[in-house]
Amino acid sequence: MRIAIAGLLVTLAGLTNAADCGPDKLGTARTITLKREAALYGALQHAPLPLQKNEIVLTFDDGPMPETTPLVLKALEDQCARATFFMVGTNLEKSPELARRVVAEGHSAGVHSQTHTNLTTMSEPAQLADLRQVRAAYQTVFGKATPAYRFPYLAETPATLAALKDAGVTVMSIDLGINDWLPEDTTEILVERLVKSLDTTGGGILLMHDVNVPTAKALPSLLKLLKQRGYSVVHLEWN
Repeated sequence: MRIAIAGLLVTLAGLTNAADCGPDKLGTARTITLKREAALYGALQHAPLPLQKNEIVLTFDDGPMPETTPLVLKALEDQCARATFFMVGTNLEKSPELARRVVAEGHSAGVHSQTHTNLTTMSEPAQLADLRQVRAAYQTVFGKATPAYRFPYLAETPATLAALKDAGVTVMSIDLGINDWLPEDTTEILVERLVKSLDTTGGGILLMHDVNVPTAKALPSLLKLLKQRGYSVVHLEWN
């Protein structure tokens, strides 16, 4: 009941703030609802999503993290933009309420392994155990099966790919990123990296990290840059 009430309050707050989502905001232009199936997306490794020119999908890895994820959520709310969060199982278990808040605020969630270990360094039984653990963590927190998985370090393995296919879980790679994992990064550096990535790719699935302090601080500027350069946000959901 407490979770349901919290979700209702967030929904009501979202309706109240809808009037603030004017033309000066980045916004969310449209939503793509994907089937719960063993598809593979992300042009870096697989087929691209069906996106138009200057469309971008905001994604965040590694959370939820109490110190930084709320800052990311605030920046997204301020720009009326929705994103997909690929969550690490251990962080899901540590911060289930924050994970549920992410979804209650209109974002979607997938998983990003249980421990964020490079799966290529693990035995096949260990890989499959890791996958079982993170799927169980997601089920416990959200009350449903995870629809999507992103490999840690994008390091895909045959054993885990096969298991995801058998489970009907979508694999989400990326189209572009900003290499935002260095603690000494500044907002200016991250903005410059985003400009270069956009110039190279023209949009697509953008990888960022909601556990990274510089990213959380820079996100308002990054979202404003996307607005200034004429990009439209496409949100991903699963049926």
